[in-house]
Amino acid sequence: MYIVGVDYHPSFQHIAFLDQETGECGDRRLDHSDGEAEKFYRELRQKGISMRVGLEATGYSRWFERLLVELGVEVWIGNAAEIKAKRVRKQKTDRQDAQLLLKLLEENRFPRIWVASPENRDVRQLLWHRHRLVQMRTRIMNQLQALAMNEGQRWKHRLWSAEGRALLEKFPLAPWASRRRQDLLELLDRLTPTIDELTAAVEQEAKKWPEALRLMTHPGVGPLTALAFVLIIGTPGRFRRGKQIGSYLGLIPSEDSSGGRQRLGHVSKQG
Repeated sequence: MYIVGVDYHPSFQHIAFLDQETGECGDRRLDHSDGEAEKFYRELRQKGISMRVGLEATGYSRWFERLLVELGVEVWIGNAAEIKAKRVRKQKTDRQDAQLLLKLLEENRFPRIWVASPENRDVRQLLWHRHRLVQMRTRIMNQLQALAMNEGQRWKHRLWSAEGRALLEKFPLAPWASRRRQDLLELLDRLTPTIDELTAAVEQEAKKWPEALRLMTHPGVGPLTALAFVLIIGTPGRFRRGKQIGSYLGLIPSEDSSGGRQRLGHVSKQG
């Protein structure tokens, strides 16, 4: 089997490889733009060579993971924090990172993590897209609230009623302030139907997941919360106790205790 440690970057990757049958080893840089990386893995697979590739959890590597799965390559994604802790020398280069990953693979010490299925990842995009649009709408609504307050009106949620909207549109404003109001209202009118459509899609998607339906029987848990929880947790069996789920989600307090004195801070958000 070929084992390959990959130090991944958006435009290239540095790899360290070892053929366990022949003992051949080495390292090289593969560019992404000219297809050099894809060619390297395809040629090995066409020769019938089985492969295991290990890389740190990182962004912008989705296409690379899909390529390896398509080629039938065994892909291991590693915990970046644990891999960093295993680095002995303080010198860090692409070559040394790739060699460290190869060493961990060879010695069966690679800190492999769970990876969501393609279906799971795609539904996450639905939730993420809706979340970002809601954030955009909130910023627009806050700007319109500020505009109303500058005109001496503090209506809060009443600003979004038909009466509040009509009064907001009647404010006598200077030309550019009026243009800003018009553009913000147009953006708001465009975002709201889209968000409503995505919300309906989330509700329909939640019905396809038995775990989400079960969570929704709990008071206060709706389709958004239930579906997001199910998608992020993935396979519950990988957690031995509830505290591990809290730690995975970053909902446990940070701690800085010493000398018999316990100091707990805000939630860690590390997960």
